[in-house]
Amino acid sequence: MRIGNLDLGERPVALAPMEDVTDASFRLICKEMGADMTYSEFVSADALIRNIAATTRKLEIHPAERPTAIQIYGREVEPMVEAARIVEEAAPDIIDINFGCPVKKVAGKGAGAGMLRDVPKMLEITRAVVKAVKLPVTVKTRLGWDHDSRIIVDLAEQLQDCGIAALTVHGRTRSQMYTGTADWEMIARVKENPRLTIPVIGNGDITTGEQAVEAFRRYGVDGIMVGRASIGAPWVFRDIRRAMAADAGHPLPPALSAVEKLGLLRRQIAESIERIDGYRGILHIRRHLAASPLFKGIPDFRATRIAMLQAPTPEALEDVLKNIELNILPTLQ
Repeated sequence: MRIGNLDLGERPVALAPMEDVTDASFRLICKEMGADMTYSEFVSADALIRNIAATTRKLEIHPAERPTAIQIYGREVEPMVEAARIVEEAAPDIIDINFGCPVKKVAGKGAGAGMLRDVPKMLEITRAVVKAVKLPVTVKTRLGWDHDSRIIVDLAEQLQDCGIAALTVHGRTRSQMYTGTADWEMIARVKENPRLTIPVIGNGDITTGEQAVEAFRRYGVDGIMVGRASIGAPWVFRDIRRAMAADAGHPLPPALSAVEKLGLLRRQIAESIERIDGYRGILHIRRHLAASPLFKGIPDFRATRIAMLQAPTPEALEDVLKNIELNILPTLQ
């Protein structure tokens, strides 16, 4: 799959942009686990223009994580153009426009998935951003605002006409938020449109290697994007790589042990603390610890889980993790 001059190879797998999740440290770990491309947290055009420190930090890219896209969102043309030019100076490989975020504070104000209710403005923003920068511009969006307005097949053509280099489709409407099941049949209809020549990346409910293989085989997408399944489990990309290697008859990359997976979570904790500070770094990482499948289904784990998620200091958290490593994980091997 090619996006502009960027060659991502066959059947690429990307890390989806997720607010408060896909910071530079997490992106790098996912890259090491097998992600072919990473996306930043989404960046507010208005906040970037105002030079808000927390927003400008999102433009930092580690050389080893490339290729990387920085994703921007907004609801007006001029701020989006100015933000795209600022992002271009940070030298990502791609600039992605977020027309898919469903949360009320974004979509409710007309940005993100809110643009699905104002397609002319969406297309105006897209054309202007494409024209303003030299980097490839891509778009991530949803099927439509609700079940009765699933406009993605026609919208994909219109976005292509604006000059975008690739399109990512999340297989839900904005009204669905993250409930129900992603509609990959609709994503396939986008890909099957003979008038569409840009790559189509499918997104939604990919949690296993087997599902990733099926997405390519059954729905014909050019690439897939993995989001929530990576939270607390960056090794999901290793699992996907193993399944795809098996499907192609290639040697399998080695699987990770439970201790190695815990080591990745420890690394996230350490780098979160280093990037922010002890207290807020732990708060940031709790979302990953709470979601991690590594701790799912462990008998009598409730008290340990509470201690892990309520640990007030890095030292207290490490004590809990050391107990898990020495006394709990060995019983699962």
